[in-house]
Amino acid sequence: MQLRRRDVLQLAAGAATAAVASGLARAQSYPARPVQIVVGFPAGSGPDIVARLAAQWLTERLSQQFVVDNRPGAGSNLATEAAARAAPDGYTMRMTVATNTVNATLYDNLKFDFLRDIAPVTCMAGTAYIMAVTPSLPAKTGPEFVAYAKANPGKINMASSGTGSASHVTGELFKMMAGVDMVHVPYRSNYLPDLLSGQVQVTFAPTPSVIGYVKQGQLRPLGVTSAARMQLLLDVPAVAEFVPGYEAIGWYGFGVPAAIVADLAAKERLAGLGLDPMTMTTAEFDKFVRNETEKWANVIKFANIKAN
Repeated sequence: MQLRRRDVLQLAAGAATAAVASGLARAQSYPARPVQIVVGFPAGSGPDIVARLAAQWLTERLSQQFVVDNRPGAGSNLATEAAARAAPDGYTMRMTVATNTVNATLYDNLKFDFLRDIAPVTCMAGTAYIMAVTPSLPAKTGPEFVAYAKANPGKINMASSGTGSASHVTGELFKMMAGVDMVHVPYRSNYLPDLLSGQVQVTFAPTPSVIGYVKQGQLRPLGVTSAARMQLLLDVPAVAEFVPGYEAIGWYGFGVPAAIVADLAAKERLAGLGLDPMTMTTAEFDKFVRNETEKWANVIKFANIKAN
C-alpha cells in the first residue's frame, strides 16, 4: 500500500520525534509489518478502550495488524519513555492523553521531554468531567456550592484518583479560579463509595465513571467541565457558567488518520463511552498539546502539587 509522506506521519507520529519526518519521507510503503500502539494504562481503562477501537479500525483498513501494548506504571510515564526511545520508523505509536501534559511538569527527572520527544499528530476524542457532589451536601447548584465553600473554608473534602491525576488537577483549577479552599483527598483505589456515603463531598470525575450514579440520583451534578453544556446532560450547566473562563477536558490522541472519527460505527462507539469526536490537523493538535501543558503547569505550580 503506497502512502504519501503526510499519510505516514498521520499514522505513525504518535511515538515519533521531530526527526521522524525526514526518515518517513524515504518510506516506500507503510505499514509492511505490525504496528505497536503503546498505552500507559491497564486493559479496560478509557485510553485502552479508545486505543483498541483505533487499532481495529486501522487493521481493517490497512490490512496490517495494529497491536495495543499496555504498559501502565509511574502515571503512564513508563509508556511514554518506551515510545520516546523507540526507533522513529513509524512502527511504534503512542496513545497520548491529557495526563501526559500534566506529567510534563508534575514529575522531576523524567528520562524524556514530552514536548520534544513525542510529536502529536491528531486528536481523536475528548470528554468532559462532571463536578459531582454527595446528595447530603446543602449546595444544590454551582453558585450555591461556591458560596458554601467560601463560607466553610477547608471543610469540603475533594476526592480524586490520586495526586496529579486528571480529577485532582481539574479540581485544583476550580479552586484556583473560584477562589475556594477545599481539602484534597487522594485515593489509590475507588473513591466513589466514600463520595456516595458522604465521607468526601465533591469530585471532578470522567463522565463514563459517574454518569450512571448521576442518572440514578445517587450523585448530584453541579456542572460539566467542558466550555459548553454536554448533549448527554443538557440540564446541567457548564462550570464556566458560574466560574467564568473555566474549562478542562480529557482527550485522546495519537497518529491515526483523522477520518476514523467520521466513521459512523466508530463515532457511535465513542458516543457510547461519553466521548465526543475531536478532529485536528497536526499543527492544531501540536498547539493544543502545548497549550494544555502550559495550562496544567500553571495549576501545578499554583497548588504546589508534588508527585508521590
